[in-house]
Amino acid sequence: MSQWTAFPYPDAAYRYSAAALKKNWPRLHLGDGEPWPEHKPAQDAWRAYHAGDFALALETGLPAGPSGINAANKAAMIYTAYLEDDADARLAAYQAIAARCEALQEQEPDNANAWYIHAYALGRYSQGISIARALAQGLGGKVKASLERTLALSPKHADAMIALGTWHTEIVAKVGGLVAGITYGAKKEEAERLFKTALALNPGSAIARTEYADALVTLYGKSRLKDAEKLYAEAAACTAADAMERLDIEAARTELED
Repeated sequence: MSQWTAFPYPDAAYRYSAAALKKNWPRLHLGDGEPWPEHKPAQDAWRAYHAGDFALALETGLPAGPSGINAANKAAMIYTAYLEDDADARLAAYQAIAARCEALQEQEPDNANAWYIHAYALGRYSQGISIARALAQGLGGKVKASLERTLALSPKHADAMIALGTWHTEIVAKVGGLVAGITYGAKKEEAERLFKTALALNPGSAIARTEYADALVTLYGKSRLKDAEKLYAEAAACTAADAMERLDIEAARTELED
């Protein structure tokens, strides 16, 4: 744990007291719909997660029941995506997260975020080994299945919609529209629909805007570049309520500078 890179944007605003965490819970979990945990150790794990104490959230969350495990897995997921520099360590971390999610799915098959975080981890792992290799290994189908399960359990799960929009985008980009549609059921129109729906559900989401912007450039190239730039600018202007959102916003600002 001590070797983890510290969250680079510490802010007292992200450190919620027990009462403030409960009050702000609907806003903090507008994207993933995580239910309020009644178990105090799980609450503590989520407080650490929102503050950017990702190693602490992992350590305290794993023994803290299902919601605590979700906090632990999400902390590891966000840390790995944004702050882990070593490529091999990232792949190993995503595999470990996916394995823990699968164990939680066995324990709690109706836990929506056990499926969402599983899909996210496998999706990032797939990007790390290349989409072509991931498709050959059948990971594309697993990602889609877990996201569809998430949405069946939690129809307004905006983050799952963002991830599924990215899934459609990457499949179409890799194999072409015709093969993507026939073989995988992936369509560029569905990608756009999912991103727009996610933004309607969570209007303040920076990550919805940056993933949507990335998708527009990937799917349409220069013809949608202005739309993408507008989305990046909107993302950079968002207000962060916690560490994850701050990382999303900083990534958008970096994209604009480039």
